[in-house]
Amino acid sequence: MSRERDEVAVVGAGLAGCLLACFLARRGHPVALYERRPDPRTGTPERGRSINLALSERGLDALRRIGLDEQLMADALPMRGRMVHPVVGEPGFQPYSVDGDRAINSISRGALNNALLAAAAKLPGVRIAFDHRLVGLDPATGEMTFQTPQGTVTANATVVLGTDGAGSAVRGQLLGHGLLTESVDFLDYGYKELTIPPLDGEFALDPGALHIWPRGTSMMIALPNPDRSFTCTLFWPTHGTASFASLGSPAAIERHFAQHYPDLLPIAPDLIDDYQHNPVGVLGTVRCDPWQVDGRVGLLGDAAHAIVPFYGQGANCAFEDVVELDRCLDECAGDWSAALPLFQHRRQDNAEAIARMALANFVEMRDMVASPVFRTRKRIEHALERALPGRYVSQYELVSFSTVPYAQVRRRVRRQYQVLGAVAAGVTVAVAGAAVALGRRGRR
Repeated sequence: MSRERDEVAVVGAGLAGCLLACFLARRGHPVALYERRPDPRTGTPERGRSINLALSERGLDALRRIGLDEQLMADALPMRGRMVHPVVGEPGFQPYSVDGDRAINSISRGALNNALLAAAAKLPGVRIAFDHRLVGLDPATGEMTFQTPQGTVTANATVVLGTDGAGSAVRGQLLGHGLLTESVDFLDYGYKELTIPPLDGEFALDPGALHIWPRGTSMMIALPNPDRSFTCTLFWPTHGTASFASLGSPAAIERHFAQHYPDLLPIAPDLIDDYQHNPVGVLGTVRCDPWQVDGRVGLLGDAAHAIVPFYGQGANCAFEDVVELDRCLDECAGDWSAALPLFQHRRQDNAEAIARMALANFVEMRDMVASPVFRTRKRIEHALERALPGRYVSQYELVSFSTVPYAQVRRRVRRQYQVLGAVAAGVTVAVAGAAVALGRRGRR
């Protein structure tokens, strides 16, 4: 059993790592937070790597527990629905919730990370080491080896927690020791960031919506920023005749956007420069097992279960991991050897559920949101929510506006669809029967 004065190493000072450091410090643990990058608060953000976050109830719940929600949400912008941009015609708004009042919140990943990092740094018992790239880990002893600008250094910790993202060095070390298995399923799609600047000092688009340009084989989204700009993310195949690789010259880029995203060109003056110089990011789902070894080394967030970003739940899910680990430590009286296995037991099915829902939501956003059938289904769904409050709740609302475990959400939604199918079948039979009866009466 660990003692509260034993130091816990958190490898990775991203969103999950900084939040985890805050939770652990609150429990009285000395925390060493290691980060391979320089201090992000003093450097220049990497071009084209911001990807705004859609922070929703699961993430907010975690922030409330340590009193950071109001501070960190001060610059967030609520988005109450999707604004769908067709190739021809006016955009159409689709509210996320039945009453139209609930919102997901656009927030800069970098700004949120810096605020969480500052909050962790202020807490007693937290020390932060930047420019420390993990290159060695002995899972049996907790000894870590880091490459730094000053050379190789070693450190020890009672517990080592990897919160270092989809390409986790901690997970890589465990894999190298033969202590876990992993799979990484990459999409044949990548992403590139573009920018819509303010227009005459104001938002060029409605800031109260997440904007979507669904194009079947490609898709673009745009989220508002406090400076009245929008961060756009273009999702497109990485190879083929219709892909990022297919556009080389400025003229080709302009022709493509004029044909497929005509309303973007007039409000994105730097589009060609952004397209040519911003990198193409990769998208994939990471699975591994186990998430912990001997109650001494554990993985959280993307390091354990990275997902694609199409449900806006990556950061929310990672924050929920931190809350669940804290709960497990409470229930296990601080015994890491019991808490880490319990954490995996409770979270693994939920991580798999949101991974599957995120992949399915990509298809919905890319192919379906612009269709009349989809819009009709959403109207019916909202009507059912009004008619059956609390009994029928859409998948989107359960995922984004509640803390119902993801796996329970999937099971509940399947049951709802089964009931709806039975009702629809019954209505069809009744209508058909009534038509037959009317026909018989008409022949008399």
